[in-house]
Amino acid sequence: YDPYQVWVSEIMGQQTQMSRVTAYFLPWVERFPDVAAVAAASEQQLNKAWEGLGYYSRVRNLQRAAQVIMENHGGTIPATMTELMALPGIGAYTAAAILSIGFNLPYPLIDANVERLFARLADIDLPLKQGQGRRLLLAMAEALLDRGQPRDYNQALMEFGALVCTPKNPDCPCCPLRSGCQAHGAGTVALRP
Repeated sequence: YDPYQVWVSEIMGQQTQMSRVTAYFLPWVERFPDVAAVAAASEQQLNKAWEGLGYYSRVRNLQRAAQVIMENHGGTIPATMTELMALPGIGAYTAAAILSIGFNLPYPLIDANVERLFARLADIDLPLKQGQGRRLLLAMAEALLDRGQPRDYNQALMEFGALVCTPKNPDCPCCPLRSGCQAHGAGTVALRP
């Protein structure tokens, strides 16, 4: 749960399947074990280690952010939403992931798996990326967040969505949330989100 490793894995995972990220993550952290190593590396070294992941702006932002962390935060990844979001390449989701998983702070995470899970639990028949649908998801995430164990809670939700409440053929018969799932009760699971 090292915040640096959480940050790297989140950046690698943007627009990339997790199965591909796994093959790159361990060699990356072996070669660049901390913020200082990323900040000091040459662009060529970083690009070579990133080769095959694509979207090279991610690795450029990773290095720029590492340099800012070295200059402005003494090499320590900041533990506030404002400071994290001020870093190049870090948006609201990545900042929340670093805070929740890396620092075990109470920030809800809504990835595609959690989005789908919540849309089914509340049978939300609205676009989920913006407007009222997004506000409903954010309110659910905030209300349901386990503030005592946010890291475990958020990871469990994401895994649950990935393994049980899947996009196609969800395992509703084995789902422990089935009795409270409004989409299951309404027969709209396949339509959500």
